[in-house]
Amino acid sequence: MKALEFPLIGTKKPGVTKKYDLNNPTSRNEYFEAKIGGEIKLLKKYLKDNTFIAFLLGKKNSGKGTYSVLFSEIFGNEYVAHVSVGDIVRDTHENWNEFVKSKDYIKLKKLYRGYISFDDAVDALLGRSTKTLLPTEFVLALLKLHISKLGKKAIFIDGLPRENDQVSYSLYFRDLINFRDDPDLFILIDIPESVIDERIKYRVVCPLCHSSRNLKLLPTSKIEYDKEKKEFYLICDNPNCEGARMQAKEGDNLGIGPIKVRLEKDEGILRSVFGLYGVPKILLRNHVPVDEAEKYFDKYEITPEYVFKLDGKKIKVEEKPWSVKDDNGVECYSLLAAPVVVALIKQLVEVLDL
Repeated sequence: MKALEFPLIGTKKPGVTKKYDLNNPTSRNEYFEAKIGGEIKLLKKYLKDNTFIAFLLGKKNSGKGTYSVLFSEIFGNEYVAHVSVGDIVRDTHENWNEFVKSKDYIKLKKLYRGYISFDDAVDALLGRSTKTLLPTEFVLALLKLHISKLGKKAIFIDGLPRENDQVSYSLYFRDLINFRDDPDLFILIDIPESVIDERIKYRVVCPLCHSSRNLKLLPTSKIEYDKEKKEFYLICDNPNCEGARMQAKEGDNLGIGPIKVRLEKDEGILRSVFGLYGVPKILLRNHVPVDEAEKYFDKYEITPEYVFKLDGKKIKVEEKPWSVKDDNGVECYSLLAAPVVVALIKQLVEVLDL
């Protein structure tokens, strides 16, 4: 982001020269052990008896879910939970007829405190009211209800704060949900809009299993060529999909255009939290200037770009580092998720004073 300085936290470590396949879970596990084995050991010991609340803040498609999934992969789902506020609201909405018959409905009603009635808040949730927006207080009640079922786990909250008026709520959210006396922190993610743009433009989805890939940045193992349309396309790797052709979503060709307003709002939230005092912040960046990449990272940690070419009837796949201009106009490489998680864990150990 312009005018905000996020640190470059490199992963290069003396004596670690092996090349790891960061798309392979086994090799990725070896990579984490080689790069931050000591930090992982400290955090595993901490998580046996302690938890924390981390608020994930980043623009849409900045990788929040991916980073928390990799964190859980390292430390185990029994110790870590990723909580998506948007998913909770959507799931409650879609399953309201069943929810209203459950004990959770009664619990939610007791938890709710706000400036409009509970019934009016429900109408806003279900879209029955065009005059009333879903109040933050109702979202907080839903979130508190969900967290109460998780047990003793460290929690990554994705989707709060979403508006400027929710920043204050997040500052005291730990107290609102009576989450013991464990530390809370913000995780801010800096990602160039050019990266988000290409992630959207080249995204393809399987029509059957709905798994997502990227024609340019994350292809499947099966690539084919459409002679009529004169274009390459991906075949879903899931054997249950029996060779389904992955397809672009309508409007994805427009990139970030349709979500530009959303991205500007997300950046406003990031800037507000960046300037806060009293709450620890972890600063993650998805990118590294091209002329500094070799100093801080190994080549296999850089996001590759895949180029397909026809060689007779065969399809040749060429791989090269993918570079884009960041929001300040600097030519940068985008990092794969694993080295960003390395930076997350290094800073988390410091924040927790381990």
